[in-house]
Amino acid sequence: MKFYADLHIHSKYSRATSKDLDLEHLYLWAQYKGIQVVGTGDFVHPVWLKELEEKLEPAGEGLFSLKDKYAKPIDAKIPHACRGLVRFMLTVEISNIYKRLDKVRKVHNLIWAPSFEAARKIQAKLGSIGNINSDGRPILGLDSRDLLEITLEADPKNMFVPAHIWTPWFSALGSMGGFDRMEDCFADLTPHVFAVETGLSSDPLMNWRLKQLDPYILVSNSDAHSPSKLGREANIFDTELSYSAIYRALSDENDKGLVGTLEFFPEEGKYHYDGHRLCHVRWHPKQTMENNGLCSRCGKPVTVGVMARVEALADRIEGTKGRRHRPYWNIIPLPEIIGEAKSVGPASKAVQAMYLNMLNHIGSEFYILQDAPVFEIRAVAGDVIAEGISRMRKGDVKIAAGYDGEFGTLEIFKDGERQKIEKQLALF
Repeated sequence: MKFYADLHIHSKYSRATSKDLDLEHLYLWAQYKGIQVVGTGDFVHPVWLKELEEKLEPAGEGLFSLKDKYAKPIDAKIPHACRGLVRFMLTVEISNIYKRLDKVRKVHNLIWAPSFEAARKIQAKLGSIGNINSDGRPILGLDSRDLLEITLEADPKNMFVPAHIWTPWFSALGSMGGFDRMEDCFADLTPHVFAVETGLSSDPLMNWRLKQLDPYILVSNSDAHSPSKLGREANIFDTELSYSAIYRALSDENDKGLVGTLEFFPEEGKYHYDGHRLCHVRWHPKQTMENNGLCSRCGKPVTVGVMARVEALADRIEGTKGRRHRPYWNIIPLPEIIGEAKSVGPASKAVQAMYLNMLNHIGSEFYILQDAPVFEIRAVAGDVIAEGISRMRKGDVKIAAGYDGEFGTLEIFKDGERQKIEKQLALF
């Protein structure tokens, strides 16, 4: 069975997240997007874990579904063309801040669990170490290697995935708080890590340039802080719908159950280029080198982004594929394409109205972005939106790269081009 999975999200109990990040809204938006397996996020938070246990029930081995009394009121809001099953997996992200090899390290790690029993064991252990009540993504003074040990002791079938491994401030290989080698981060337990997350600011092509990443399969997830951000990135599986099948697809090098990933254009990510946001300085790594790493306006060090960090650690030319490579497809969230076509923001009422109209008449967002015939899109959404999706599929987009926490800015159409497309296709 082919299905999409987004396994790194947060709940309403994480800082800087939407109050709508609850199971009901995740159930709704998963179907809008076309996602069949969604992470719960934040399972070590006591209040959230209690809510998960109350509202979810087992649905196949290691996965869960929303109980009928919570799901049925939502079903009426879901366009018929988008309706599908949704399963939840127990997931959490931990922020590890600690000193290792004479330097303060700041690393985010994901844990995926097959049962509430395993989740409760992890929760109890981490609760004895630090504060797990104030933030769904708790900040703990715990070595990443030791967190991995706790994870494996709770249940050997738990999965441990270093999150967005290139993000400058909080990742295993980040320029500010990370390491130069995965082995330096996880020490003797490194062989128990079999997957790493690319993050929004890198894609598989960039990660394949490092021989040290050959043992790991690459996964991609949204890191959503609101329900509408689900599926910015996602994984494509073709397996039975179960936790153990997902585990095998990631851990077994001979298993082909992970067939590929959906990726942001990495330039859209918040840390692709170098720069200094406060001074509006956005630099290609070459410019950073020319300025000795110091902001040309304030003289302070710029944040070294993912592109430069990959280049610094790479030991292969671009285009080489890693040992566990999978195909990937770059996508742009549908509201951004609609907004570009209409010259308005993706959160505007006009965009939201068109988005729901397309879901009602065509299907889920992933179907529209990847598979729907262009003529079908044109019939519902018009010439310019159809052309925008066609250009996205070809990679024919222009992006001013993100830097120092600022998302990249997207350009699919040049000034005056929208009107020209409408006139040309109308004549045709």
